[in-house]
Amino acid sequence: MTSLKGLETLNDQLLNYFNSMSNNNPTGINQHIRCPKKGDPVVEALLSEYHRNGNTNRDLVSELLLANHQIQMAPATVARRFRDLNLRCAGSTTRDMPTEDRRQLVLDAMAKDPARRQGPSSVKEAIAFGTGVHLTRQYIREEMRVQDPAGFAEREPSAKKVHRGVLISLGPHHEWSADGHDKLSAIGFPIWGVRDKWSGKWLGLWVVPNNRLKLSVAYLYLKLVSELGGMPIQSTTDCGSETTLIYGLACALREHFAPEMDEAGIGAAHVFLKSIYNITIERGWLRIRLTWGDNVKLFWKAGEGIYNPTIPKQYELVQWLWSKLIQQELDVFVDRQNNHKVRTDNAKMNPSGVSPNVCHSLYTKYGGEDCLQPVDTDVIHQLMADIGGEKLIQFVTPEYAAHAQSIYATLNIQSLAFDNVWLIYSTMLPKM
Repeated sequence: MTSLKGLETLNDQLLNYFNSMSNNNPTGINQHIRCPKKGDPVVEALLSEYHRNGNTNRDLVSELLLANHQIQMAPATVARRFRDLNLRCAGSTTRDMPTEDRRQLVLDAMAKDPARRQGPSSVKEAIAFGTGVHLTRQYIREEMRVQDPAGFAEREPSAKKVHRGVLISLGPHHEWSADGHDKLSAIGFPIWGVRDKWSGKWLGLWVVPNNRLKLSVAYLYLKLVSELGGMPIQSTTDCGSETTLIYGLACALREHFAPEMDEAGIGAAHVFLKSIYNITIERGWLRIRLTWGDNVKLFWKAGEGIYNPTIPKQYELVQWLWSKLIQQELDVFVDRQNNHKVRTDNAKMNPSGVSPNVCHSLYTKYGGEDCLQPVDTDVIHQLMADIGGEKLIQFVTPEYAAHAQSIYATLNIQSLAFDNVWLIYSTMLPKM
């Protein structure tokens, strides 16, 4: 479950909460009427979530609460609530936590990266997202040098340099950049994703049986349009045959829902580019590989001698279990990257020095405008059904998935992870 989905659920609970309250202040003069009292479980969950995501600045959290959840909480109140919940900054936590405990957090994070791709900043984020504990980057760097000095020598830029121009966009949803990622295709789990050009925010990442089928990627495009309730001014993909249906859908949806755009001479609803020049999405693929993509292959190889893909019973279980795990980890990756504060780049026209989630929520603060074009979601749902529906992106039949999930539930598994997936597979197989 991603952080974004969690926040949306909390937001729905908040709306129900406020709607159930009697209006004791019809004039709206009292500025604190929308600030729930101390101890409110929904607000406490929101504050904990923002803290886990690295948003510890009280002024910023105050702005995000208002923009995302219509909660009017002064920065000083945010600071008090943080103290009440014992949500502490990295400096004080690192200083006061026992040495053995903080070292173990670093070691646990390093153990999940056998390919040694993650540096101190990535390990710091992994610890925060996994445990809610913030440690200083300096301490983590020093500890990693002690535990694995050779790892620093192995981490070096490996991407080929391509001269690329400056990215320019009007605001969120001006342009969506989409493409497939094939690094895990060798083990049978390709990926397809969409990223917002202006903010750099990942709007969706999905593991699919085949990311080169036009019906599958078109379904994911429509799925995203449905979830957001609108489409971008422009979408961008490479010129592969699988993207032709997205082109047709983007043009048809604009003509139906926003014909004034074509009349005003605004650019095409969809543009084809070579993959290396589809900059927004291409920059994201490298981070996926370095964060966990290389590790996935190592954990997959650990199943050699355990798993035989020529046996249907084993193949189906692996398809269900591994696609479930990879999608879970993609959701975590999206959560981390969307809350990752990028470095300040004065040469960049789009926002920098801020996380994608923050600038996406507070877009006016960073000079953007919301470009999402509203659509009738009933029409989108019908299109999704017409081209094939959810089965287009499923690895197994719904019946098999339900059966496997029922057995999985009986095992009382605390968490599904790459380091225990083959053990879970071996436990489930005799029961299938």
